[in-house]
Amino acid sequence: MAMSVEPHPLHEPLAGGTAGAEVAVEPLLAGTVHFPQAMMSSPGGPFLKLKLLRAMLSGKPPNQIPVPAFLVRHPSAGAILVDTGLHPSIASDGRENFGGRGNRFGKPTLAAREDVPSQLRARGIDPGEVPVVVMTHLHMDHASAISEFPRSTFVVAAAEWRAAASGGVRDGYRRAHYDYAFDYRTIDFDRGAITSYASFARTFDLFGDGSIRLAFTPGHSAGHLAVVCRLAQRDFVIGGDVIYLSGQLDGSVAAPPRPQDAHNWRRSMQELRLFRSQFPEAVITPGHDPEFYSRIERRYE
Repeated sequence: MAMSVEPHPLHEPLAGGTAGAEVAVEPLLAGTVHFPQAMMSSPGGPFLKLKLLRAMLSGKPPNQIPVPAFLVRHPSAGAILVDTGLHPSIASDGRENFGGRGNRFGKPTLAAREDVPSQLRARGIDPGEVPVVVMTHLHMDHASAISEFPRSTFVVAAAEWRAAASGGVRDGYRRAHYDYAFDYRTIDFDRGAITSYASFARTFDLFGDGSIRLAFTPGHSAGHLAVVCRLAQRDFVIGGDVIYLSGQLDGSVAAPPRPQDAHNWRRSMQELRLFRSQFPEAVITPGHDPEFYSRIERRYE
């Protein structure tokens, strides 16, 4: 079945940039999902597939992990969102948004007014006025609330859009989350306007001012992005799901067991690790680390 919309390629930076612009980043925790520890950090050894299947089916031990999104305040482009958190309806029933199978295995939970639109309103921002939403990727726990931003321009890697358009729940996607006639812009990281930044081989300067760079970090999914934000004194890197847990960055925690493309994931991980070694003062966020998000600051600038 064809998608409801054909995305438009994004070859040039979006309007709104300002030379030398610096941004502020506000992490938003928008619900939790259940993801077995074995699926986040590989148990290794023989019979790995059997171990992972047992962990998925048993749901034991329970492992609820945070679902983050990020508000990036740009001085001239406005309030930029990275990922969308869980849909507001999940506060009462997750089946409609996550679907029967996704709800059964993902067990999404969301407190009242914990959804991203509610958190934006609490900060004085009308969700309908958010100009740009950057998607690290389109897996269910990141794309769940896309429907709540119908007036935004969504930016996603072209490879990710193709994967999501043809993928299903077994691949981590739910088409109902993003199959809307919205303004989608796709970035092809194999063509012009792509430059390197620090350790990242392929990046796109979103506003042409160096304030927000989208780094192509495939592997977890076919078109995964990390988002590099320039603060006043350091960078803030929204790592998405390149790493689930902070310890995977330094190797103290085992790698995820089943990336979509293990070779590309290793390359992306190497770029992220090299960035950390070059810029130890930078903040690098993991995808779903409960300990990391329990101590994260309200605002970085």
